[in-house]
Amino acid sequence: MNEILQVKNLKKYFPAAGGTLHAVDDVTLSINYGETMGVVGESGCGKSTLGKTILRLIQPTAGEILFEGQDITFIDQKKFKALRPKMQMIFQDPMSSLNPRMSVSQQIAEPLCIFKVFDSREALYNRVLELMDTVGLARRYFDTYPHELDGGRRQRIGIARALALNPKLIICDEPVSALDVLIQAQILNLLQDLQKEHGLSYMFITHNLSVVKHISNTICVMYLGQIVELCNTKELFGKTLHPYTQALLSAIPIPSLKNRREKMLLKGELSSPVNPKDACRFAPRCPYAKEACHNSSPELVDVGGSHKVACHFVKEINGI
Repeated sequence: MNEILQVKNLKKYFPAAGGTLHAVDDVTLSINYGETMGVVGESGCGKSTLGKTILRLIQPTAGEILFEGQDITFIDQKKFKALRPKMQMIFQDPMSSLNPRMSVSQQIAEPLCIFKVFDSREALYNRVLELMDTVGLARRYFDTYPHELDGGRRQRIGIARALALNPKLIICDEPVSALDVLIQAQILNLLQDLQKEHGLSYMFITHNLSVVKHISNTICVMYLGQIVELCNTKELFGKTLHPYTQALLSAIPIPSLKNRREKMLLKGELSSPVNPKDACRFAPRCPYAKEACHNSSPELVDVGGSHKVACHFVKEINGI
């Protein structure tokens, strides 16, 4: 078995004014051991909800989540606690994910204390120092507090916490979006180095296609709770097929005066994720939409080479 994680027809619905909000709707994907899957899309498309549902931080509505072949979709929290060390998360905002009343060493030691990994204080102390060295956090910050550090160092604390219990899978929920460009590069390189060293598998959630291109093996593009395109990174950037993904790529600036990319501007209104009708959710903004797009929802199908697209007219649009 090559997959560490398999997600099948996963759904997460929330009650909302006037009906039910379909935050994650029929998502199917898998992540291989030692690889990174990038999850991209606009704010509100369900990326973070997908990650939190996979880790059972919020309970799924329906579907299957298989971790190393074990169905963890609806197992109770006591049984899931034994799996928790293997599945960790790095949160988007390092300041809000840390306890302002705990020092750097206490933050990193917390998961080790919860799971009673060490019997002696000295062993715990040495493990905290080891983790600080691993993530590039100077030992002089051992007794400092989050408000005394910049965003990059705070995020390194979050990464150290995620690594503390030697996980196999880490969900990275926009871990660099709150950081400046130079610090982003440092954190991305750190994550890649840790992956090579420890054989980690990542789900990397972001809205930035430039970032996901740098770190991912495969990419899935989400739109209003559904996957619209799924393939390996090289294929996605070399042969983009879904109109929504094409629009996202057209927004990436090219540092060249000669080879400027023509931007694809999306018009129209966003479909409501509350009680969505059986139709393509991108249709109101799609320049290629036809009557069929407004009357039935397209399935995510393989169009060749494990390149999956959810579009009624993908072959006609792209001439394949």
